[in-house]
Amino acid sequence: MLNITFYIFIGITAIQLFYYLIVFGKFAFSKPDKVSPKKIPVSVIVCAKNEAENLKKYVPLIAEQNYPDFEVVLIDDASSDETLDVLEEFEQQYSNVRLVKVENNEAFWANKKFAVTLGIKAATKDYLLFTDSDCYPSSNEWLSQMSAQFTQTKTIVLGYGAYEKVKRSFLNKIIRFDEMLRATQYMSWAKMGSPYTGEGRNMAYKKEEFFNANGFMSHMHVRSGEDAMFVNQVATGKNTTICYTPESFTYCPPKKSFGQWFAQKKRQIYLHSQFKTGDKIKIRLFFIAQLLFPLFAAGLLIAGFDWMFVVPVIGFRYLIAWLTVGYSAGKLKEKDVIYWFPFIEIFLIFTQLNVYISNMFSKPVLWK
Repeated sequence: MLNITFYIFIGITAIQLFYYLIVFGKFAFSKPDKVSPKKIPVSVIVCAKNEAENLKKYVPLIAEQNYPDFEVVLIDDASSDETLDVLEEFEQQYSNVRLVKVENNEAFWANKKFAVTLGIKAATKDYLLFTDSDCYPSSNEWLSQMSAQFTQTKTIVLGYGAYEKVKRSFLNKIIRFDEMLRATQYMSWAKMGSPYTGEGRNMAYKKEEFFNANGFMSHMHVRSGEDAMFVNQVATGKNTTICYTPESFTYCPPKKSFGQWFAQKKRQIYLHSQFKTGDKIKIRLFFIAQLLFPLFAAGLLIAGFDWMFVVPVIGFRYLIAWLTVGYSAGKLKEKDVIYWFPFIEIFLIFTQLNVYISNMFSKPVLWK
């Protein structure tokens, strides 16, 4: 019986090595493609709901990008704070800022998607770049770096939306590691020719992609996911590329408590359940292998199976995983979290299991 269990353990390890070496290695060990700067017309889309303070800090960093032909479309999604006043001031201050006002419509289920749709329709440029109202670009070359990835065939660009570092906070390391690993996954699959999602804090696509897909109509029944689900719907190996130069990153403040972050994870994993079947399989297969690996390893050792067979497998798996994730963390400027890799990985595995169970009994809150 233990021999059969060991062979299953080897199979689980092989699945993980496939992901780390073949899939994630496609991103981790690659070099950025050389692209030429472009001067294509771009509309930056920012949807805000009760974000007055963040907008005061971050809109100037967007409106003052070093780029010749762009506008910033600011959407007020029926805010109840001073957001509208702040946005109206920016519209007066910057000639390239346009304001879209969305009236309160509680009866409309997919209200954020409705707001974003109005913003896209108001945009006058052919290319759209998205970020969130609590995010800011890492440099004044953000727009230039992201737009440079567009070609005649590449009409969707997936970027990296990072979280700020907080000193002496282990929760912050967990959050940044989790986001780095998530980006590694969706960027790796995109490089493999099988994109399945993106991050709304930093992504871009040609406007015609939106209208060719009838906007968000196919997933309008899901209140959020205007970023992840749209990419899942329209992205292909032919039309999608990635951008991970440090100048192209965006940053936003991380969640301050475990409860806030857990709620965010519930939203992410709920949206995964709405993805195409093939994409759900590749996401869940990786998680299942991640979950079973430590359980089988511990079970074999506790049951008295020869440690000389088990320990080398454990060591080899962690070596490959650590190297791959380490290279990826270096690309995404998250090197400091990699030192905690074994501990954070175990924590994330069982946190995600808890999220799956929690989502079985209660749906997450998808928009403010």
